[in-house]
Amino acid sequence: MHRPHEHNHSPAHTPLSWLRHRLSHAFTPHSHDTADKVDRALESSARGMRALWISLGVLGLTAAVQAGVVVLSGSVALLGDTVHNAADALTAVPLAIAFVLGRRAATRRFTYGYGRAEDLAGIAIVLTIAASAAFIAWSAVDRLLDPRAIDHVGAVAAAALIGFAGNEWVARYRIRVGRSIGSAALVADGLHARTDGFTSLAVLLSAGGAALGLPLVDPLVGLAITAAILLVLRDAAREVFRRVMDAVDPALVDAAEHALRRVPGVTEVGELRLRWVGHRLRAEVAVVVDGELTVRQAHCVAVEAEHALLHAVPRLTAALVHADPSPRPGESDPHQALSHHART
Repeated sequence: MHRPHEHNHSPAHTPLSWLRHRLSHAFTPHSHDTADKVDRALESSARGMRALWISLGVLGLTAAVQAGVVVLSGSVALLGDTVHNAADALTAVPLAIAFVLGRRAATRRFTYGYGRAEDLAGIAIVLTIAASAAFIAWSAVDRLLDPRAIDHVGAVAAAALIGFAGNEWVARYRIRVGRSIGSAALVADGLHARTDGFTSLAVLLSAGGAALGLPLVDPLVGLAITAAILLVLRDAAREVFRRVMDAVDPALVDAAEHALRRVPGVTEVGELRLRWVGHRLRAEVAVVVDGELTVRQAHCVAVEAEHALLHAVPRLTAALVHADPSPRPGESDPHQALSHHART
């Protein structure tokens, strides 16, 4: 069994990329030092924090401008867009807390560290989206039952365009950073902001209806915004649920198995597991090696297997590799002694 260490590399799946990787090691060797690995993890968290605070400022300013127009116009559609923008800005708070916790070192109680706090933040974001959808739906139904005219139609239209611009910028920024550092919660938040941008454009329909003397258009647009938010809620909830349940992209498993089978000395790949801890991946794998190898030789194969995984799987920072000897004819499986511990 080989003790895990953290590392992060781009994937290398082809012979050409493998050759390029080996040459780069020869001329520009990289560091396996623990300090470098900690620096990379901190850099990812710092980028996530920076994305959160910048998007919080942009969305906060957008919501403040829209809130002023809501007071002047009384538009329920714009009210819904404003509330949703404000809620989207406030989701930066649980994510920021998660990123701060993720920087803390592992302890004897939390032996994997605090990276899973991001999953809790994702749940908080989903609940925030659900609450904002419920409030907007209630406001729209209330306005349907009690229609009122909208004032300052031009200001409502301008606020809708401002809302779209602010949300689309934040969406692009959050999604780009989230995918770069492997944060599902930040990507979900970016998708949330993107839909907010399109719901902001929907407010233009409300302004158009008011200009034509159709007051019911405003609450109907509010209900349409609610429906759009529910679609985002479904996607975000699915993404967060998968992360909480340790789901990974099957393509990552395929890449890991492919890399392991190419390692000299590995005759078979046994159980392979990948899981997210925050925005970093960890792996556990059993490989089969020649039973005639010495312990040191088997350990070297395990090290090469781990090294191959770290290069093949993006954002993988730790791998635990267990080397099993290939069975001899008639030899009993040494794992048989563990069979009574297996759960049924």
